[in-house]
Amino acid sequence: MTSPTPSEAAVATVAPTASYFQRHIFFCINERQNGEACCAQHDALAAFEHCKVQVKAAGLAGPGAVRVNKAGCLDRCAAGPVAVVYPEAVWYSYVDSSDIDEIIESHLKKGQIVERLLTPPNLGR
Repeated sequence: MTSPTPSEAAVATVAPTASYFQRHIFFCINERQNGEACCAQHDALAAFEHCKVQVKAAGLAGPGAVRVNKAGCLDRCAAGPVAVVYPEAVWYSYVDSSDIDEIIESHLKKGQIVERLLTPPNLGR
């Protein structure tokens, strides 16, 4: 049996463990000063705040559960407003608080992707 190489040993020491949060949702709330399209133009901050309140009210917030975060530009401006859920890396484009409620109920709570709200893969900045 051979000893692990230094790089193999390093990988072994940083092997993934259980995630601190089961799911993490990031809302782009970026505002562009030059008039270019951005999520802030679509009241993304209100969507973030709505999600945060609803996740807490549903008892889904905290370690081992869900974390709701603001993000700067996620570089998907053409699809805005957008949010992304990890660890699945699922991108959503939403319109209003009922869309956010559906993402919470279906994806954050049950792990089921909301197909109708998926951001088209070709839409970037």
